[in-house]
Amino acid sequence: MQLETERLLIREFEYEDYEEVHAYASDPLVAKYMIWGPNTEAETKDYINMTMELQKQSPRRDYEFAVVLKATGQLMGGCGIHLSEPRQGEIGYCFNPLFWKKGYTSEAAAALLHLGFGEFALHRIYATCRPDNTGSAKVMQKIGMRYEGHLREHMWHKGGWHDSFLYSVLEHEYKQNS
Repeated sequence: MQLETERLLIREFEYEDYEEVHAYASDPLVAKYMIWGPNTEAETKDYINMTMELQKQSPRRDYEFAVVLKATGQLMGGCGIHLSEPRQGEIGYCFNPLFWKKGYTSEAAAALLHLGFGEFALHRIYATCRPDNTGSAKVMQKIGMRYEGHLREHMWHKGGWHDSFLYSVLEHEYKQNS
């Protein structure tokens, strides 16, 4: 599967993407708000292998994509959508800091909404971020997601309990604003 936007090519990961993925997945700044990382080389290789296994799912419920800048062919980050019943999906994204604050993440996330409500006929798409991750919250707001609430200490990672902000958009809201 492949998606295309004005500036981005959003495609399946390939084994050859390892070095470009590791460039951002090993960065402490990138991993600060994630439940993983910073990755070792082995962890990044495991992630690439996991994405390759997802491509074999039948029926497929999980999609992790590489995000490539069309103008240069450079892999900038990744994004994904994970489907659940009934007709819901969760999106996520992670980009190399070299490409932050240029609208690429919002462009990729908007493409995931288009895929989810179009191809997969979802009713609701949601995403979460850590409360301090204002950049991610701005992406969700920019693509039309609404703040639903504050999940308090709902996940354990990196030696502590963490909160999340929850955002979502419903199919009729998406279609009304498209």
